[in-house]
Amino acid sequence: MDWGTVTAEDLVDALREVDWSSPPRPLPEFFSRFTLPRSYAKWSSRLKCNLYYYRTNYFIMIMVILGLGFLRRPLAIVATLLTALSTACLNDSFAGTFSDKITRTVRQFSPHFAAKLRPSPIPVIRGRPSAKRSIHICGQPRWVFVSIFASVSLMLWYVSCGILTVLWAFAIGLLATVLHASFRTPNLKARLNTFREEFRAVWRNYSDL
Repeated sequence: MDWGTVTAEDLVDALREVDWSSPPRPLPEFFSRFTLPRSYAKWSSRLKCNLYYYRTNYFIMIMVILGLGFLRRPLAIVATLLTALSTACLNDSFAGTFSDKITRTVRQFSPHFAAKLRPSPIPVIRGRPSAKRSIHICGQPRWVFVSIFASVSLMLWYVSCGILTVLWAFAIGLLATVLHASFRTPNLKARLNTFREEFRAVWRNYSDL
């Protein structure tokens, strides 16, 4: 992939649809080989590549920084987790995995109730679904859970009075992410991983036809 031709909108869409269940990259790889970009085009391409490749590492790093900022505010930590959960549910892969895990857990206690957590099937006409399946979590549209998590987190933010703290911690986390993505030299593994995920995306689109 030529990351120089990828726009910010394309990167956001890719991060929204990509599989976030993959484990983070090893720390020796994450903190190795830092160099200065030679031009703005090189910096822009490197930034987009690293944000995509080390996405899980950056997410964990921001969560750790937020957690350190709220060691004396337990409610703010819960609010941070709910905010992160509501944001993560906007990702299609995470929403599907999250729903499956809840359903499997409920099935161990009540198989009958777990069956109700599945979304209604889409009618098939001439071998093809009549409409594109929307993302559901536990049988409900995704926006229901996103709204609930976001509303509870906002209430906890207000009660804990941690808005200013989270803004500073989030700003530090974003700054650390941008600095790392700007100076970490993309390796061959990052490029090969990008090609592999591009092939999987094309194959999924082909298999859906």
